[in-house]
Amino acid sequence: MHSQYAKNNMTNIFIIHGVYGHPGENWFPWLKSELEKLNCKVFIPEFPTPENQTLENWLKVFEEYEQYLNEDSIIIGHSLGTPFLLNILEKIDTPIKAAYCIAGYDPSTLPTTSEWYEMVETFVNKPFDWEKIRQNCRNFHIYHSDNDPYFPLYLAEDLANKLDSKVNIIKGAGHFNEDAGYTEFDLLLGDIKKEL
Repeated sequence: MHSQYAKNNMTNIFIIHGVYGHPGENWFPWLKSELEKLNCKVFIPEFPTPENQTLENWLKVFEEYEQYLNEDSIIIGHSLGTPFLLNILEKIDTPIKAAYCIAGYDPSTLPTTSEWYEMVETFVNKPFDWEKIRQNCRNFHIYHSDNDPYFPLYLAEDLANKLDSKVNIIKGAGHFNEDAGYTEFDLLLGDIKKEL
């Protein structure tokens, strides 16, 4: 009886893009299509970037999706999507099933000298309640490349330490974007299937 319920219970999945990003880029449309075949409901919100790109503006956009967040939800963050999903986890009341951090970084150790710092400052320049973040997500999965052109591997390792997780290092994956050949992402799909 219970497993039948689980099978029919639709999982809501959110894919969060990064700086200069949009819902139609990289592996997002492919993953959405594959997950919908598995009876998941997939949301890829469009956030303002790079104009008007602030945490406050992104949270405003996300407000219309918050009703779909529940204990079966999964959030996938690409690049800036990772600090954003951490901000979400900090403020929700119900723990979600899993979070996937792709080419993300520990916002608290991103150097202020990074070329990206000014663009992402409102997302990262704040104290994070790591304990609450950990409590609000049952499983963290972190993916980083050994040759990410923007965020060195240590930033993903810092994040993994804060989340009591580990980094899944993928060789030669760059920033997991179209430039690096990522229009599909089979490994991620396989790992998400294990959570469904």
